[in-house]
Amino acid sequence: MSEFEVKGYKQNCGWLYSDEVKEHFFSPKNLFKSLEEAKQYEKDADGIGEVGSPACGDVMKMFIKVKDGRITDCKWQTFGCASAIASTSMLSTMVIGKTLEEAKKIKAKDIVDELGGLPPRKIHCSVLGDQALRAAIEDYEKKQKK
Repeated sequence: MSEFEVKGYKQNCGWLYSDEVKEHFFSPKNLFKSLEEAKQYEKDADGIGEVGSPACGDVMKMFIKVKDGRITDCKWQTFGCASAIASTSMLSTMVIGKTLEEAKKIKAKDIVDELGGLPPRKIHCSVLGDQALRAAIEDYEKKQKK
C-alpha cells in the first residue's frame, strides 16, 4: 500500500486527510440544520457569496451577518468532496468575530494550514471557500452603499 504525506506525516492510502479535516468533514461547523433554516437565514443574511460550478463538482455558498464591521455569524452550504466541506467548515469558524478587513486577509493557504494540510490535488477546494467569503463580503459592502 502506498503512503502520502499530509502536513509532515504519512498516512496509509485509505484516508489522505488530517484529523482536523476529518473533524470538519464528519462534524461540520456552522452548517444549516434544515432547508427551512437555510431559507430563513438567506433572507436575514447581510452578505451572500456563491462560487463554483456544478459542472466541475464543487459549489460553495457562504452567508454572513455583520455588526459594527465584524462578522458575527457565518453559515454555509457546500456541494463537493470532503476537502470542500472541511475547508468551508473551517473557514466559517475562522471568520466569526473578525473584522471585515481581517476576514478579507484570509487566504486559501491559511485555511489549508488550519486544516493541517490537504492533498495537493485538493488545494483548489480551499480556494473556493476563500472566494465565497470574499463574494459574501463584497455583497455586504455593495448593500451598504445603497
